Amino acid sequence: MHRLFILFYVLLLASCQPAPEQKKSSAILISDVSILDVLTGEIREHQSIEIDSGKIRHITGVLGDTKGFQTVIDGKGKYVMPGLAEMHAHIPSPPVSKETVEETLFLYLSNGITTVRGMLGHPSHLELKKLVADGDVLGPRIFTSSPSLNGNTVKTEEEAKVKVTQYQKDGYDFLKIHPGILRPVFDQIVKTAKDVDIPFAGHVPVDVGIRHALNSGYASIDHVDGFLEGLVPETRKVNPRENGFFGYNFTMLADTTLIPALVSLAKDNTVWIVPTQSLFERWFAPVSSDELLNEPEMIYMPVTTLTNWKIRKEQSMGKGTNFNVPQWERFNAIRLQLIKALQDNGHGILLGSDAPQLFNVPGFSIHHEIQGMLNAGLSPLQIIQSGTINPAIYFDQQEVFGQIKEGMVADLLLLRANPLEDITALKKLDGVMIGGRLIDRKTIDKKLKVIAAHAENK
Repeated sequence: MHRLFILFYVLLLASCQPAPEQKKSSAILISDVSILDVLTGEIREHQSIEIDSGKIRHITGVLGDTKGFQTVIDGKGKYVMPGLAEMHAHIPSPPVSKETVEETLFLYLSNGITTVRGMLGHPSHLELKKLVADGDVLGPRIFTSSPSLNGNTVKTEEEAKVKVTQYQKDGYDFLKIHPGILRPVFDQIVKTAKDVDIPFAGHVPVDVGIRHALNSGYASIDHVDGFLEGLVPETRKVNPRENGFFGYNFTMLADTTLIPALVSLAKDNTVWIVPTQSLFERWFAPVSSDELLNEPEMIYMPVTTLTNWKIRKEQSMGKGTNFNVPQWERFNAIRLQLIKALQDNGHGILLGSDAPQLFNVPGFSIHHEIQGMLNAGLSPLQIIQSGTINPAIYFDQQEVFGQIKEGMVADLLLLRANPLEDITALKKLDGVMIGGRLIDRKTIDKKLKVIAAHAENK
């Protein structure tokens, strides 16, 4: 009896002791939200997404108890989808300041872009990529090309072997092909790239031609480069070097009945296409510089850059050039027909706008590119796939990003409306999450004001 009394007394004392303080969880909960499945287009309503240590840990129905979460986001009436990839981006490099580089990265993020494929690599980008991955610099996930391989940087087959081998050793994700490369040199680039296992992407040099390029196994061909030239029948015996701006000079010679064969060749060789259609509906298009310069996003670009853009646009299509509206309309119609065919019957489309190129402000230009894809006849789901799951497949990272799935990196967008019903919902972000780090609307707007103020003084 005495022993029972002592045991009871010990248990009573223990029960009166304060419970040990639990460590505060770093987990984030997005509750009662609708999730867009980018594979099927299905909307799953009333879901809760638990995020911790940068990853999506659990997806379930609405939770009643939200204790233990450091942050709880009320997702009622909102939509979640994966972050977008800008697959033809440019990242500033020295002597551009560190501040400008980081502000450019934020412009991408502020528009829901959580992955960028840098298309003009520089050694500094390798370090920047690591800093972003480690969380030391805030920015989208970076994949970067090598420095440009073009007619001036690789003039011989030996140069091709040396540079391709070195760029692979340096750690670049892929090679960037630019115009001017002679065909024997190009073939050596391709051979060495395959030997050392590094992809190549970009332009189609005139001396190479679209058919040889497709058969050579590009990872992607950007700007739909070379395709219009490939529609000119051989019987026309044109000088390929007189093609003009992405084939514009050959517009009236193009035979669109040749499109299916070219598209099949792209599919057979698993070549992705990055259209950058916004370039051809803004820079090289019958819209005035003043109209473009009056767009709201121009406040984020330095005045010197805007002035240069205006000058270059006039040089491309002003007085003394061969630009005319009827020919451009035919040129653009062929491009849209190609893009639609490449979506429907080719290997696939990747979303990319070529920013910052003329009148394409980083981040903001992706919305102009989306409009270009709509003009070509792609559906909102197809466009969203071109910026989410398709890039993940392209990089062989389907289990890392590109979907809202348990175990994947928490790169996601919180939207106020369903983007499948109105794709302009992608402009109406309530927040962006990159690697589990939330950037809410208030923070985005505050940082954009700072960037605009800096641009005004450059």
